[in-house]
Amino acid sequence: MIFRFNKFVFSFILVMSAFVLRASFIFIPMDETQREHLKAYGVVYKALEKGLKVKWLLNYRGGSFLIPYEEEIKKTCVVRNVTFEEITDNQAFEILKKVESPAVNMHAVTLEKAPKIAVYSPKDKMPWDDAVTLALTYAEIPYDVVYDKEVLAGKLLEYDWLHLHHEDFTGQYGRFYGAYRTAPWYVERKMRLENLARELGFDKVSKLKLAVAKKIRDYVTGGGFLFAMCSATDTMDIALSAEDTDICESMYDGDPSEPGYQDKLDFSNTFAFENFVLEPDPLAYEFSNIDTTNSRNVPEENDYFELKEFSAKYDPVPTMLTQNHTVLIKGFFGQTTAFNPATIKKNVLILATTPWNGEAKYIHGKKGKGMFTFYGGHDPEDYKHKVGDPKTELKLYPHSPGYRLILNNVLFPSAEKKKKKT
Repeated sequence: MIFRFNKFVFSFILVMSAFVLRASFIFIPMDETQREHLKAYGVVYKALEKGLKVKWLLNYRGGSFLIPYEEEIKKTCVVRNVTFEEITDNQAFEILKKVESPAVNMHAVTLEKAPKIAVYSPKDKMPWDDAVTLALTYAEIPYDVVYDKEVLAGKLLEYDWLHLHHEDFTGQYGRFYGAYRTAPWYVERKMRLENLARELGFDKVSKLKLAVAKKIRDYVTGGGFLFAMCSATDTMDIALSAEDTDICESMYDGDPSEPGYQDKLDFSNTFAFENFVLEPDPLAYEFSNIDTTNSRNVPEENDYFELKEFSAKYDPVPTMLTQNHTVLIKGFFGQTTAFNPATIKKNVLILATTPWNGEAKYIHGKKGKGMFTFYGGHDPEDYKHKVGDPKTELKLYPHSPGYRLILNNVLFPSAEKKKKKT
């Protein structure tokens, strides 16, 4: 009788212990222990798609994630080779207790839903790749491609997050005229854009691109999230500032530019930049002094930029955008490599700079109800990506800190919005 009773008690204790110790969360570390930093973002996105609320642990082990346990998410981690741990309620509680301690610069942000993503990109094949689409594809995060027709038709309202491919919103075809005006891809692209402009009711490509830029500005002002890299950053603001003047020379739009156009720029229309000076030579592969490419003088081995540190509890937005497993990131070129600090508006936040000359590599700001982030350079894992170079194979760079900054922006719109007190 005693034996049977003890056996029952022992079995009960085993069952209860298993219940107490069973996994309640999936913890995804984002420090140096992570095997697949980039694919980890895709796992988080999948969890959000399934309606799970994810904790983003800012400044805790490289910006790790805490996901309610679900077998499918566990299997996804295994299939995608993402490092994870199964932890209990008690373990999760201890992590959150540490993160929210006033003694540390950490914070837990709740991610609530998977953002609907659009990439503004031409439908025709371009002789260069886009780092954002490479990152989204590698991380297995879904996105839609939109272009001028969709933007002008108001389709952006269907999306939470918009990325701008390496577009030239000034209507100067990327200023490739000097080097590539006889190249088949350049001739064909110019013809396609001119045909598209006429189809949509514009007599110049520059006017079409201005209309698109204004629609994108309205999208952000209304509450959208905008991310752009390389030439899409400065050409957007140049186009908006030149709304009432013609800055294009005849090889781009068939007639000369308007005399004195520099003095007619309106910087109140722009997102991030002001007081910039346009490049007057139409054959120069440069738009303005916003970009620092031509003034850089640093060997590749010394070219890096440094992420700034922000208060996770009081400045969660810039902290989210700068989550990484390192604060030093190797530099990379683009048509717009980095931003001249003298041209950045005072209300725009600089997230990363180069220690050797103070140029801004990564910036963030607000526009109306929305936000924007601009990232200088073309491809974080291709130092000088040239026209026609093969695309970067991200399976060779699963830990890329430069690409992590892109994917931080993808998750950023998912963050829980604080309700205003009434």
